[in-house]
Amino acid sequence: MTKTVKELAKIAITALEAKKAEDIHVIDISGISTLADYFIIANGTNKSQIQTLADHVEEALGREGLPLKQVEGYDTASWILMDYRDIVIHIFDKENRLFYDLDRIWRDGKLISPEEL
Repeated sequence: MTKTVKELAKIAITALEAKKAEDIHVIDISGISTLADYFIIANGTNKSQIQTLADHVEEALGREGLPLKQVEGYDTASWILMDYRDIVIHIFDKENRLFYDLDRIWRDGKLISPEEL
């Protein structure tokens, strides 16, 4: 059985939670953008953890057969962007998350709790 985008987003969130990601937000942008259905935004506490979060998400979604279309920022790990077409995952350090404030920029989307997925 093929998983829905919502189920795959939940798998990504579970992977982030397993590695202690902080302040996970999910924004449903399906009604306002063609970029993706969901933005998942989280932060880590240091470069190693941020890279570990990205690795764990890639492994979990890879097991489900969802290929990573593109990744940006892995080496510097201040903001890693992972593009899975319908799901875009942003993993920040705390400083860059505050600076870029994607939650504010995408406030027209529907903020949903990870539990709602």
